[in-house]
Amino acid sequence: MKILPLARKAIRFELGLWKSLFRWALRRTALTDPTAVGFSYAGVVTPMFIGITVVAAIEIPVAHLLLPWAPVRLVLLLLGVQTLFWMIGLLASLRVNPHEVSDSGLRIRYGTGLDFTIAWQDIAAIRPRIRALHSNRTVVHEETEAGLVLSVGVASQTNLDVVLRRALTVDLRGETSEPFSQLRFYTDESAALVARARELIACYAVPDGTAPAATSG
Repeated sequence: MKILPLARKAIRFELGLWKSLFRWALRRTALTDPTAVGFSYAGVVTPMFIGITVVAAIEIPVAHLLLPWAPVRLVLLLLGVQTLFWMIGLLASLRVNPHEVSDSGLRIRYGTGLDFTIAWQDIAAIRPRIRALHSNRTVVHEETEAGLVLSVGVASQTNLDVVLRRALTVDLRGETSEPFSQLRFYTDESAALVARARELIACYAVPDGTAPAATSG
């Protein structure tokens, strides 16, 4: 039955939000490699999350004052509190799970649901380029003349292109991606990430282009 896997995913998601809130309150990011430097991607969506949170916070007392039916007020109160928790928890998950640049490779994240790493030996080049995604989805596959592109967007955009030495597959939320030859993603700190990544690409480059496959984080 599909109910049990969905229930497990829902529980993991809820626990991930609580864990993210705890880390955010303590101002701790989820960096796991001592050589890692984190690069945020939440800045562009933070105003949206704040706006939704403020609206939800206002609606709770307004509904309590205007509606005369106690059962309806209770239901709206629970929905309002749940919305507040989800919005703050989701923002926290983006804040405490940044992209990572470390000796291990380029680690791409989106909250607690997306996490994979590409080794530097598999990366040929990285360059800044702003692109709009014609989809509201976070993960987008797109066929191009250069091959399949995997985009991990934020607010329907990416600003970094990563050219791979060979087609790779990665784990995407429990499913294996199609082999892709280019990765596109977004960060608030593109210039700093590119500078550090190019240093490591040069350091770990191999002449024949052979390297281990990308791994999930």
